[in-house]
Amino acid sequence: MLEDKKITSVLFVCLGNICRSPTAEGVFAKKAMEQGLRVKIDSAGTAGFHEGAAPDKRSQQAANAKGYDLSKLECRRVVERDFQDFDLIIAMDDSNMRDLLKKCPEELQDKVRLFLTFVDTEFSEVPDPYYGGKRGFELVLDLIEKASDGLISYIKAT
Repeated sequence: MLEDKKITSVLFVCLGNICRSPTAEGVFAKKAMEQGLRVKIDSAGTAGFHEGAAPDKRSQQAANAKGYDLSKLECRRVVERDFQDFDLIIAMDDSNMRDLLKKCPEELQDKVRLFLTFVDTEFSEVPDPYYGGKRGFELVLDLIEKASDGLISYIKAT
């Protein structure tokens, strides 16, 4: 079981790896470093729409406004090896969760979790801001910051 294993790696996943999951990677990396937590961190998408691209400029702008740098991140797709290589695979929404569970070997499915289960919020999912305005990107960043704090507490407790 996952609870019996020390968590040393986390993969954040959304649909295209262009808005939510790279934001989560950048936010979580900074917060983990500030807390002295040594964890391998990456992000990916369930679809390969944007492979090799930088995160969405609007995500980068929202992140930069709060001191997070996403400029060096590059979009990629989830690959089969990720299920072996990462201790936790964090889905942004129910659709991502379903897609991941379809690809994930049954014996590793306890690694796959919804991000907002690590925080008490009225939201059950991190909403996709891609077709929305600036406020949508700010909301996503706020949710990711709070969930990152909860995830860090969870990892420290394991």
